[in-house]
Amino acid sequence: MIPTLPLAPRNRLAELILAALHDETARHELRRLAPGDASALAGWLAPEEARLAPLLGARARSACRVLEPRPLHPPAVSLDEALGDARALWEAGLYFEVHELLEPYWRDATGATREALQGLIQAAVGYQHLANGNLPGARALLGEGADRLRGRALAGRALDAFAKDLVACVARVDDFDWHLVPRFPG
Repeated sequence: MIPTLPLAPRNRLAELILAALHDETARHELRRLAPGDASALAGWLAPEEARLAPLLGARARSACRVLEPRPLHPPAVSLDEALGDARALWEAGLYFEVHELLEPYWRDATGATREALQGLIQAAVGYQHLANGNLPGARALLGEGADRLRGRALAGRALDAFAKDLVACVARVDDFDWHLVPRFPG
């Protein structure tokens, strides 16, 4: 899995990836970054961050792979469309970006919808913690996410099986096999 970058390039790249859902210019910039070579990354990383070029390139490549076949759409999408975008990012291992995509919907939601969105966000952040080597954080967030998702549905998507799969992953955090990551509810 792909660890996140330090704060400034992480946030900048996440913004670009989310913009690429609806903006061809952003997709072009991702394609430019995907090789991960120094010339493509000029302006993206400070000189002392040059060692991060392969990581930034890997995240950009992963985003390109899942976004290229997806049609561009307007930025103000429904929750159902956002969940489809989240699924694509999830399948690319871009868990931080899933979190960033769903957070505005969570902020505006109430009741069961808010709880379910929080559970999905916690699961995404849990897997990002796992990719970053933070096993206690991964264990806690995957477990909390599963608890929030148990017995729920969101935009017509049943979440209980996904919650059970998260619980199974919690039990394997110390010796994790990335093939165990469940598919995003769809």
